[in-house]
Amino acid sequence: MLTLIGVVFFVSSSSLKAQDPQFSQFYSSSMYLNPAFTGNTTGNRLSTIYRNQWSAIPGAFVSYAVSYDHNFDHLNSGVGLMVVHDKVGSGGLRYNSIGGLYSYAVKLSETVNARGGIKLASVFRNYDPSQLVFADQIIREDATSSIEKNMDQGVSYLDINVGGLVYTANFWGGISLDHINEPNQSLIQENTRLPLKYSLHGGYKFLIEGDLRTIDNTSVTITANYKAQLKWDQVDIGFYYKKSEVVVGFWYRGIPGLKTYKGNANNDALIFLIGLDLKQMNFGYSYDVTFSKISGDTGGSHEISLTYKWHRKKRKRRRRLFVSCPKF
Repeated sequence: MLTLIGVVFFVSSSSLKAQDPQFSQFYSSSMYLNPAFTGNTTGNRLSTIYRNQWSAIPGAFVSYAVSYDHNFDHLNSGVGLMVVHDKVGSGGLRYNSIGGLYSYAVKLSETVNARGGIKLASVFRNYDPSQLVFADQIIREDATSSIEKNMDQGVSYLDINVGGLVYTANFWGGISLDHINEPNQSLIQENTRLPLKYSLHGGYKFLIEGDLRTIDNTSVTITANYKAQLKWDQVDIGFYYKKSEVVVGFWYRGIPGLKTYKGNANNDALIFLIGLDLKQMNFGYSYDVTFSKISGDTGGSHEISLTYKWHRKKRKRRRRLFVSCPKF
């Protein structure tokens, strides 16, 4: 019922803390996960990812991200551009972001490298007032418009994110800090700061057969990603199994045995993935099976990713070590 959505959304906005868009295939949107991944490719990379969360609920969460990055091998640097869109709820609460990214790589030893990165993004949040009904409209017998004041139909701000990675040929570990400037995101002309979010992520690739430098190999990659923002936190943990070009994956999202700050079990979903890892292209499809209290009504979540990579052949590239994280 949209009447209650309108009332609750704006009355409680002074204490509302918006959730960032999230992706189950977090390594398919690696620059969104951590700006230090910018330029983690042999040349050019174009990546897209689309997520329809809780598809059976009208107006739930629909998110997508499109990014491009390039590796300047002779400068030990990567640059990128990322666009993110997110739409939440029947009231059309929208998040749009466009950001520039930069990373720099250093060699710590013969086998260990590090990368640091930063993203500066311009963000615009808005909503569709025609899809909301406010309390004064109900009192005035379903009036066509509200007389509420001090409500902006959109707010824009600068968002700053930083991150770092340490990695070898098989292992990587990183940390990213989002919203370090804690920008004001209020739509009602108040001071509602976007709280700092941090993520710890990493993984290890076990080679079973073949060579890591070629596509035709068999491997198992264990991955994990921990996120925390104010009193909310979660862990995605699981694995990818790759045999030649075919990849399958499985993850659990939640923290077993730990209650949320409201006393509910911190269990969210099981995630299944199938994909292709080709020479220049990666494709992945994943499905989230929700097992929280609303599992029977959500319809699960669908996610599709596609990455295309290419490089110029004019210049001979130096042999470099890149983060061996999965592309899905």
